Amino acid sequence: MESNSAPAEVPQLFPDMPATPIPVPDVPGADATARGLPRRVDLTVRQRLIVDSSAVADLALRTSIASLLSATMLPSVAGAVSRSQSRAEEQHLSFYAELAAAKDPSLSFPPPESLPRVASRPANPVAEWVAHGNVRNIRFDSSFQAVNPALRARNRGYQRNNVVHAQHWRHHDGPRPTLCVIHGFMGSAYLFNGLFFALPWFYRSGYDVMLYTLPFHGRRAEKYSPFSGYGYFANGFAGFAEAMAQAVHDFRSLIDYLEYNGVDRIALTGMSLGGYTSALIASVDDRIQTVIPNVPVVTPDRTVDEWFPANKVVALRDLIVGTDKQLSGAATMYSSPLNYRPIPSKDRRLIIAGLGDRLAPPEQAEILWKHWDHCAFHWFPGNHVLHVSQPDYLRRMTRFMGKFMFD
Repeated sequence: MESNSAPAEVPQLFPDMPATPIPVPDVPGADATARGLPRRVDLTVRQRLIVDSSAVADLALRTSIASLLSATMLPSVAGAVSRSQSRAEEQHLSFYAELAAAKDPSLSFPPPESLPRVASRPANPVAEWVAHGNVRNIRFDSSFQAVNPALRARNRGYQRNNVVHAQHWRHHDGPRPTLCVIHGFMGSAYLFNGLFFALPWFYRSGYDVMLYTLPFHGRRAEKYSPFSGYGYFANGFAGFAEAMAQAVHDFRSLIDYLEYNGVDRIALTGMSLGGYTSALIASVDDRIQTVIPNVPVVTPDRTVDEWFPANKVVALRDLIVGTDKQLSGAATMYSSPLNYRPIPSKDRRLIIAGLGDRLAPPEQAEILWKHWDHCAFHWFPGNHVLHVSQPDYLRRMTRFMGKFMFD
């Protein structure tokens, strides 16, 4: 176990902050007002143009992803014809609805019972070149067992998914305050996330960095998975619920590992599905100093209802099964951050949203903002992937985190 070093200095706003990997117009956003996100009439002509054009681009991306999800869900539609499977799905919904009704994160997401046995090896030279520092790829066996006892045998059968992967950027004089990053759906590549979130800049600012791989993504995708993240939606609602439970459990094991090695301050951010996961983790684990969900989804069922053609596949499955909408809605709350109170205090929560986002519409972030007691809320005039004037909100994040992460 490593000892704590002297506290690092508060990160400075370096003038050489790297440009975003995709060139974007310099059209800055701002913090929301007490009313929430700005109305269209409140935007400048240039901002409206950026929001409208980025929204159109997002619709094309959304349709492509929704088509992939439709193909993923087709087997569950075919299985819905079976009465036994329909009954099992109803039992699963009842199980998660009952857990959700308790609104107790300790029941919904029990903590790991032992420290992970972590294997570490140097990352490839490209990763070290990007970070300009010491980068290690780590892995350990997941101690997760399905929350629903009826699904434990199936979950134990996963081989690749039950090995947790992460990438750790460490200073030689560490441990340091650590910024943990959770990627979005299908977006698990370390290199992409490192560049997209300007992580080398945060690393130079004094943070250690941890990039966490969600279940069924990247090296955790099961053999023959057609794409990274396939397993999240391949096994119906119960499969998604257990994937979220495992995402929380395995991340808490990662915190155990960091804590064992002397890290005592952790900031957490995530994009899209990672934003959803980070908001949920902040309602479960009290070791998060500050949390910043970025373009988060908070009601996945409501979001998918707008995703053609996935919404048609879901509707067909519900029609065949005869899904009880009230029961389904209650079960969905099991893994929603809206069902639990956040643990970090209000001044340690920041939400980021894109006004032109049509994959995770800004209304989703606004719902979380209201649940989180109108905490800090920053918007930018871009979409889900094109984060217009991203350096603006990265500096906002740095100012926000610095006072909690550094002495």
